Amino acid sequence: MQTPYQTALIVGTGGGLGASLARAFHRDGGMRVVVSARQPERLATLAAELGSTAIGCDVADAPAVARLFQQASAQLGVAPDVVVFNPSARVRGPIATLEAAAVARAVNTTAMGGFYVAQCAVQGMLASGRGAILFTGASASVKGYAESAPFAMGKFAIRGLAQSMARELAPKGIHVGHIVIDGAIRSAANPGVPNAPDALLDPDAIAASYLQLLTQHRSAWSWEIELRPWVERF
Repeated sequence: MQTPYQTALIVGTGGGLGASLARAFHRDGGMRVVVSARQPERLATLAAELGSTAIGCDVADAPAVARLFQQASAQLGVAPDVVVFNPSARVRGPIATLEAAAVARAVNTTAMGGFYVAQCAVQGMLASGRGAILFTGASASVKGYAESAPFAMGKFAIRGLAQSMARELAPKGIHVGHIVIDGAIRSAANPGVPNAPDALLDPDAIAASYLQLLTQHRSAWSWEIELRPWVERF
């Protein structure tokens, strides 16, 4: 699937969606891909498959994010054309008993981490007048669930950031997209049940939707799409 982009940085890569994105961008999109996670040693096999190396980064640490972009740009030879932000953090519990420090850490990872990554991405893209920044959202981006306030706080913030950036940056040639993942993703630990086919989101199918966003013509860019299996209630 031909895209106008040649390089990508996937921040918050795991063995599920992040790995599927990396493979799809590299195999189907023809991009050189750099992957990043807090524990990059877990990505050694994936990085080797991509002909790349994994970079460690805590997205809640602004200097660490700046170093990530410096290292990724050095590895790619240019600032990345496409940046995907996946990380998030959860703290569950009744609002009356949540620990404020734990909530702050969770929101810093999801919301401020998204800002740090987006800012570094934009700084690199403005010089070339092109690029794409994609944020991975969730059901909690648009509806808060009981005893899950910190996750909703972070995901609502990411959605607002993406919407604001899309309005600001589209005229400058930068495509900003927010993808609402409204449902559970299939994995080795959660393969689903035989009598409910496609009740779980397939990570490779999600990755294909991200790639389709990157092929859109500038006159008809989507700023948000929502992916939902048939078992989810509207």
